[in-house]
Amino acid sequence: MSSIFHDWKGLIFTGGAIALGVVVLNPFTVVPAGERGVMMNFGKVQPTVLDEGLHFKMPFATSVKTLSVRVQKTDIEVPAGTKDLQVITTALSLNWQIDPSRVNEIYQSVGDEEAIATQIITPAMTEVLKAVTPKRNAEEIITKRNELKSEIDAAIEERLSLYGILVTDASLVNIAFSPEFSKSIEAKQIAEQEAKQAEYEALKASKQAEAEVNRAKGKAEAQRLLQTSLTQELIQQEAIAKWDGKFPHVMTGDGALPFVNISATAAL
Repeated sequence: MSSIFHDWKGLIFTGGAIALGVVVLNPFTVVPAGERGVMMNFGKVQPTVLDEGLHFKMPFATSVKTLSVRVQKTDIEVPAGTKDLQVITTALSLNWQIDPSRVNEIYQSVGDEEAIATQIITPAMTEVLKAVTPKRNAEEIITKRNELKSEIDAAIEERLSLYGILVTDASLVNIAFSPEFSKSIEAKQIAEQEAKQAEYEALKASKQAEAEVNRAKGKAEAQRLLQTSLTQELIQQEAIAKWDGKFPHVMTGDGALPFVNISATAAL
């Protein structure tokens, strides 16, 4: 009986020692979902990137730094000058994420997510906006906003890809002009609307005048036709009134034949 007790005591002691060793030595690490692990041996970044899950590491020699590979968002507002020397403030929102296969590279060259956002993302967004804005005048920025966005997307994507950062979307949240320019744009729009209204009214008046002319022409033609008809009728009536009842004759070799006025006879 004492032998069994000593055996159980030994097992408990061994299990406790193992558990204590696991806690103290910590030979395992867990990479949470949505993250990747950067493995370092004595502080040196290793080429292996740890996926989500449980991983073994060498106690004391190996450490693991995890970085999120989820989509993150950075918002900025940048003042810049246009081609026609107008000052605008552009609000840009960028969705980005670290390339999961290059987590170790970017951590080694830049640092963690905060360092990436402040040292890479924000400067890149600012530089791109200040580069593309002066290529267009203020009116083009308003009327060709989609083209501006496409150029910003391409420029930021190209710049950040050098660091192992993927761009999922860039949004032009707002483009604000100076109060003076906004008032001039409003005045221009009002003037254009008034000009279009005046053009419409002039066209309408022209069409109405043309219609009046056509109606007048039609009325004059109708009167002319009526007068012509009445004149013909009066001529025929006068001819009938003066007819003595005798038909004119045409003398031929065979004798006299009556000559009949077909028009007058038909009128009768």
